Formats: sequence, structure tokens, C-alpha cells
Amino acid sequence: MIESSTYKARYWHMIEDGRMQCDLCPRDCKLHEGQRGACFVRMRQGDEMILATYGRSSGFCIDPIEKKPLNHFYPGSSVLSFGTAGCNLACKFCQNWDISKSKDMDQLMDQASPQAIANAAEQYGCKSVAFTYNDPVIFAEYAMDVADACHARGINTVAVTAGYMHDQARRDFYAKIDAANVDLKAFTDEFYVKQTGAHLQPVLDTLRYLKHETDVWFEITTLLIPGLNDSEQEISAMCEWIKKELGVDVPLHFSAFHPDYKMQDIPPTPVTTLIRARNIALQAGLQFVYTGNVHIQEGDTTFCPKCQSVLIVRDWYEINQYHLTEHGQCPNCGTVIAGKFAQKAGSFGRKRIPISIMAHA
Repeated sequence: MIESSTYKARYWHMIEDGRMQCDLCPRDCKLHEGQRGACFVRMRQGDEMILATYGRSSGFCIDPIEKKPLNHFYPGSSVLSFGTAGCNLACKFCQNWDISKSKDMDQLMDQASPQAIANAAEQYGCKSVAFTYNDPVIFAEYAMDVADACHARGINTVAVTAGYMHDQARRDFYAKIDAANVDLKAFTDEFYVKQTGAHLQPVLDTLRYLKHETDVWFEITTLLIPGLNDSEQEISAMCEWIKKELGVDVPLHFSAFHPDYKMQDIPPTPVTTLIRARNIALQAGLQFVYTGNVHIQEGDTTFCPKCQSVLIVRDWYEINQYHLTEHGQCPNCGTVIAGKFAQKAGSFGRKRIPISIMAHA
């Protein structure tokens, strides 16, 4: 297996003043010898860029696919999930900050080659492998190699991401991804700048790209933070944009915020806020709108957009009812439901199973 200390990363070029510019994401970090980018895992070593977390993980776990969250991608199936360390955003509300903000590479105890990860997924019967916990954008080369190993075994790949990438890296990355959940963290650039240290437009560009230039199945998640991105005006504007630019059948998840990291002084999102947001989205014409991090039966249920028949009933991550035909249609009116569905739902349930990859190398 390639040592992470020597793995030569892609997506950079030298600039006139002698610095190396990273071309992976819109941060465009410009590095002197020995410097790391804002993500902390991509560093300049001589005239090469090194990906310091290649083959190193913060841990592996088997999750339900609904936890990513993906409600329209083989419901009830299991997904082998892992991340590395670092992040190219600086979200003050990060709920995985101990991983995404880690600058101690020695905390990455689990080492695994792409082949070992694919082997483990196959042996545990996982339908997919997910790049998650921190943003796979910053370990794109590692994720793409894992994707190749998985696809050779008929295993799907899932990216859970903020979508903050430059165009060429985006094209290379998503050519190897089967499904994605993209965090649309807010619908104002002011929020992105102040709360994440990034900008809104590149995320919108990623969403447009996924819809119009790929076959990647994707869903969107917005974490609603009281007083910051939960106004009726902002939610309405976001839903209208999704409807116009992406279509009414892209699933949208509104998630509840819980105080964490640098936002300990903001209260949790009230359930009423999530219900209101869901109603705004449905009134705007979006067909599949869900609520997350809270237990709202209606917000967990998939309805037929034409006849309103109940198609999939969830209890947290458990599938209690599944009424789709083998072709992903409503059995009542024949409407084809957007997504990727099997004839029967999986039965993995709400389990969370930590595993070691080393045994599968």
C-alpha cells in the first residue's frame, strides 16, 4: 500500500512567485515549501503536493443508507462508511469537528488500501461504500481509488459532501460516484462567508453539474439553524431555485441543529421550524421533502407525488412499509418515483456496526 507521507496528489500548479496553488477547491491555497492547505491534509513537499491522509481513516462503520441521508437510494440497505481528517470548510456548527478539524494525523488509527475496503464491503454484504464524516473532496484521490475497487465488485459509492470543488476535480470525482448527499448549508453568500469561510456559488455549480451533466443520484440536506438560515424568505428562495434549476423530484432534507463546536449558545432547532420548512417546500412544488435529526412520522415518509399514496414508511432508519413495484413505481397509479430502488427494501435497520478493515486487507 502507498504510504500517505509519499502519495502524490493531483490538482495543483506552480505560480509565478514560486508558490504552489492547489486547484482542488475554490480556496485556491497558495503554498510555500512544507505548508499545508486550509484543509490541513494537502501539503507541499518540494515540487509535489502530498495527500497526507491517503489510506488512513478515522474509523469504519456499517450504517443504514438513510443515515447519510439518502432516502431514494436502495432504501434499507447497508453502507460501509468512513472518513479521514480535515476539511476545506470552517463551519462553526460542525457536528464532526473532532474529525474534520483534527490536525493530529496520528489519530487516524485505521489504515486500509482501496482493495481492503472493497473486500470488507463485499464480505459484510454492503450495497455501498460512503465517503463521509469529513468531506471527501479533500481526499478525492483516495476516494476515487476506493471507488474503482468497489465498482470492480459491483459495490456502489456514495459521497456525503458540501460540494465545494473546482470544475476539473468535480468532473473526475463524480465520474466515480453513484450517489451523493450535498449539504446546501444556506441560501445566502453572507451565511457561507461568516459561518463556513466559503461561498455559496460553487455549491450551486456542483448541484447544477450533478443534475445536468451526470447520472449521479443526489439528494440535498439543509441544517436549519435558528436565526441564521431558517427564515421563511430564505427557505422559499432556496426551494424556488431547486425547483427551477434542479427539478421538483430532487429529495430535500431539512435537518435539526444541535448546539456544537463554536455554536454552543444557539438553541436546538424547534420541531415546528422543520415542519414549517417542509410545508414551504411542498407548497413550492417540491415532491419529496423530509425532516431529519427529529422523529416526525410524516417527515420520514415517502408519498407518491401524484396520488399521495404512502409508499415508504420509516421509523428513524428502519423501513416499516415498502410499497414500490420492481420498477420503482407507485402500485396505485403507476407513477415512477425518482431514485434507485430494488424490488424489496433492505432490512439492515437502524444498526451501527463499527468494524476493523485490517482483517480484510
